[in-house]
Amino acid sequence: MNPSNSGTLVVPGAKIYYEVRGEGPFLLLIGGGNSDAAVFKRLAAVLAGSHRVVTYDPRGNSRSVLDGPPVDQKVEEHADDAYRLIEHLAGPDEPVYVFGSCSGGLIALELTIRHPGRIRLTVAHEPPVLSILPDAADHLALLDDVCLTYRREGMAPALTKLQALHGGRPAPVLPEVHDNTDFFLTRFVRPFTRFVPDLAALEEVADKVVWAGGHASRGDLVHRPVRALADRFGRDLELFPGGHVGYARYPADFAEQLVEILTAAALTADRPQGTSGGGS
Repeated sequence: MNPSNSGTLVVPGAKIYYEVRGEGPFLLLIGGGNSDAAVFKRLAAVLAGSHRVVTYDPRGNSRSVLDGPPVDQKVEEHADDAYRLIEHLAGPDEPVYVFGSCSGGLIALELTIRHPGRIRLTVAHEPPVLSILPDAADHLALLDDVCLTYRREGMAPALTKLQALHGGRPAPVLPEVHDNTDFFLTRFVRPFTRFVPDLAALEEVADKVVWAGGHASRGDLVHRPVRALADRFGRDLELFPGGHVGYARYPADFAEQLVEILTAAALTADRPQGTSGGGS
């Protein structure tokens, strides 16, 4: 399904390009890394059968241009962008669903912490909170080396080293409007992979968060933080089809599982307090 609506929202320091598909409960999809709205095109087309799906290019990527020269990116600023999109596109006081993958998962978590009253449920898919791992220093040093390699040797050697996050495999080729890899390696990787959400604040909104990962990425470094977070908060981990970007490779199966999770959350939210789902 093609977008029923698209536009640009002016925010401090940037202009955010967005697309809207379908009708129904509001669902915001937040991509990761160097992705733009195109990465969710097939997934959004399926989800649009039951939800009003909003996708967008994160600031600095593709059609979401910065007002000035590139600067290091902040998760908090990206979360503000997502909130402004919700305020612009959702109904007044309408609770919304959010799905964020990779760095989009970090944005989704920060959004939920800051605006819990606006969020019905957030699905955080493999957010790279590497700093919570016991061997975090090694992984952060690796990412520093990736960025340094890019400056000294170019993109191909840097991306080869980045494969360590994905079990030594090359990152899959994903649909995109523009190649944002330079911005990703120079302004995105280091600040985002060093970001740690306020874990005490996250505990306060834990009932609004579903931790998720890829079935095929369970053995990869990029999967370890979400497993650690699920364990920390005593939650089950939802495994989706495919690996780190299973939503792009298996959109129909991925959408089916995501809708099941969102529907279950809606039923729980609508159930009167003091009742249970079991029979007498």
